[in-house]
Amino acid sequence: MKGATTNICYNVLDRNIHEKKLGDKVAFYWEGNEPGETTQITYRQLLVQVCQFSNVLRKQGIQKGDRVAIYMPMILELVVAMLACARLGALHSIVFAGFSAESLCERILDSSCSLLITTDAFYRGEKLVNLKELADESLEKCREKGFPVRCCIVVKHLGRAELGTGDSPSQSPPVKRSCPDVQGKLKEKSKRIRPQISWNQGIDLWWHELMQEAGDEFEPEWCDAEDPLFILYTSGSTGKPKGVVHTVGGYMLYVATTFKYVFDFHPEDVFWCTADIGWITGHSYVTYGPLANGATSVLFEGIPTYPDVSRLWSIVDKYKVTKFYTAPTAIRLLMKFGDEPVTKHSRASLQVLGTVGEPINPEAWLWYHRVVGAQRCPIVDTFWQTETGGHMLTPLPGAIPMKPGSASFPFFGVAPAILNESGEELEGEAEGYLVFKQPWPGIMRTVYGNHTRFETTYFKKFPGYYVTGDGCRRDQDGYYWITGRTDDMLNVSGHLLSTAEVESALMEHEAVAEAAVVGHPHPVKGECLYCFVTLCDGHTFNPTLTEELKKQIREKIGPIATPDYIQNAPGLPKTRSGKIMRRVLRKIAQNDHDLGDTSTVADPSVISYLFSHRCLTIQ
Repeated sequence: MKGATTNICYNVLDRNIHEKKLGDKVAFYWEGNEPGETTQITYRQLLVQVCQFSNVLRKQGIQKGDRVAIYMPMILELVVAMLACARLGALHSIVFAGFSAESLCERILDSSCSLLITTDAFYRGEKLVNLKELADESLEKCREKGFPVRCCIVVKHLGRAELGTGDSPSQSPPVKRSCPDVQGKLKEKSKRIRPQISWNQGIDLWWHELMQEAGDEFEPEWCDAEDPLFILYTSGSTGKPKGVVHTVGGYMLYVATTFKYVFDFHPEDVFWCTADIGWITGHSYVTYGPLANGATSVLFEGIPTYPDVSRLWSIVDKYKVTKFYTAPTAIRLLMKFGDEPVTKHSRASLQVLGTVGEPINPEAWLWYHRVVGAQRCPIVDTFWQTETGGHMLTPLPGAIPMKPGSASFPFFGVAPAILNESGEELEGEAEGYLVFKQPWPGIMRTVYGNHTRFETTYFKKFPGYYVTGDGCRRDQDGYYWITGRTDDMLNVSGHLLSTAEVESALMEHEAVAEAAVVGHPHPVKGECLYCFVTLCDGHTFNPTLTEELKKQIREKIGPIATPDYIQNAPGLPKTRSGKIMRRVLRKIAQNDHDLGDTSTVADPSVISYLFSHRCLTIQ
């Protein structure tokens, strides 16, 4: 569609309001971490706030093509910020609020973001996250590396109760639970800061003060269909995150179409995708896809188990949710608590259930169908990636017979194939590498700043095909079953992690000489991290060191990468050329003695030692 002119913000807001007359329709019901924290925002109110924030960004010098980093929890201002970037043609780079300061810094530096948008703090269940502190730490790291970010806009989220009724145009209500360690403020109105939240004069600015002064009209910046819309980082097998770039026209068309057909969207629906906007699922099926269709959605700040394990189903009943989209990890987590927390709620509004992020095991699929959906809701088990922008393999509800655990068939225009190691296409029943034979509108266009890496990662192994990095099986009925990653990547709770990135974080500890990381089955996460560490002379492996290593990974990458197992490995199984045999390590982690060919192992005694010293329980 190169040469066409459009703006995605215009399409998801102005067009819905002026052409479809949806101005008074609710765009989002916002449900906070605490059950009483709720509000809603209509399409017209959302457009006003987006225009105001577009004016704020323009006043701060943001122009078309600039990059803006966003590091925020699931609050309405996050949607406003990303749509404002899209309105003026700037690229948003959203970093999940569970990532560390180090991860944020790495992403800011890679895409040269000139402005950061963040929040004072937020609660995730019982846990307080002081996001501003992490943002400050990240910006300091950027300065040390010669890249000072010139502006940081801060949303007062936990401090909303301090704002007077006329202080902020935000629709979000005051947070009910006080936050003692971030309370207090200075008397001067222009310096509404709490002593415990650091303030960098000349860099930090309050969101609500900037919005007060901003006009509520802003003409969209008209973009070419192939202009970049956003950068979203995903783990790379080399350890350095890849900045996936999606463009305006193709991405908009693809998320709008997949949302409409995969969820069988109707105007009266209330849609709820539980994913965080910091991931591609949140970009595509919390923000852009639903809004492009004029849908009403739920935006949820909390977690499935707080304040109790029936929270999701109480929200379903509260807002009469019709289409519900979540991760197998959440389903497996809630299965542990039995049927009663689900069945005590009606859930009568539910019509379609969806899963995303990883293959769902048949046991969890059947529980989801039987208990959550009361055996009346079709399940759309969607396979796709950050790189694909939207659904690639998926059933269509009510149209395709379901098989528990299968992503079934390709979406319209998607041409999958299964290849063997030699790159030959396999017909009929087969298992091998999943690839796609032709492009689709939502395909990523490049890796930001490194097009060679884009070509090498996705097109070099099997020239002429897009390589997903996933294994796949096709059964006798033509249904596709995803079998897991084929490269050095792990899928933990639906989130891809690079083994190289975790190994690098471990080896930064002074006690670690060498590290190898593999996946291990986990009843809730699907897969967890099993780490083998070889220590430097003079260091002892003990529980204190284990905790230090976990802390190091949390700080370098984020809590999501915290290992469940760390095993002392005086030696690692290697080939005579020195390559670590991760295939053997995976077998050791799972206590599977069927090792296959080990003739290339330089020292077979290492394998026996590691088997006899396996971690038997989660640490």
